[in-house]
Amino acid sequence: MTLRCIAVDDEPLALDLLEDNIRQVPYLELVAKCADAFEAIKVLQEKEVDLIFLDIQMPGLTGLQFIQSLAHKPMIILITAYEKFALEGFELDVTDYLVKPVALPRFIKACNKARELFQLKHQPVTASAASTPEFFFVNSDYSLLKINVADIIWIEALKDYIRIHLTGTAKPVVTRMPLKQVEEQLAPAKFIRIHKSYIIAVAHITAIRKNSVFIGAMELPVGDNYREAVAALTGIK
Repeated sequence: MTLRCIAVDDEPLALDLLEDNIRQVPYLELVAKCADAFEAIKVLQEKEVDLIFLDIQMPGLTGLQFIQSLAHKPMIILITAYEKFALEGFELDVTDYLVKPVALPRFIKACNKARELFQLKHQPVTASAASTPEFFFVNSDYSLLKINVADIIWIEALKDYIRIHLTGTAKPVVTRMPLKQVEEQLAPAKFIRIHKSYIIAVAHITAIRKNSVFIGAMELPVGDNYREAVAALTGIK
């Protein structure tokens, strides 16, 4: 497996060092070096790119502005001299955040994380691999977190993010992912969509009303388009 990547930095020496590091990682293929974000945009229009190594402080268009401009993002590893942009990077769902000067072992660790994420997203579906797996991974807080489907209580959508509420922990897992994408990995017999923003594990439902579903004391609304499916759970016509 090869990851096609580009390096983007307005400092020539930093760009040369980045190129040298990339050359030392056997599964990386450097397809272009770019001195600014505008060059990178042109490359993305012409070539297939899996991973971007990106500086933040650049003239004209910063790295963060460049990320926000992308309709379809490859994986991105930010490499910057400033730690203060880490939170913004996390909110933009970057794969990793490296602070210059970057030691080669730390650079390789970030690359390995990108490779693992790429493999998870592109693993082939086989007949023996059920369409509803027992677990899946999500990118959260700069880590690939394993989500055991049996631990899911309910999932809520928040614009481009979802919150996955799990048994055994009060803090939900937050990840950038469409609700539809995670719904495709859940068994219809065990999970039900009750609203455009909510999916619930059937086993954790404690009560149902016409317009609400309860998980203990937690009340969640039922959308108009989902009332018939929710009512069918009760077996009462």
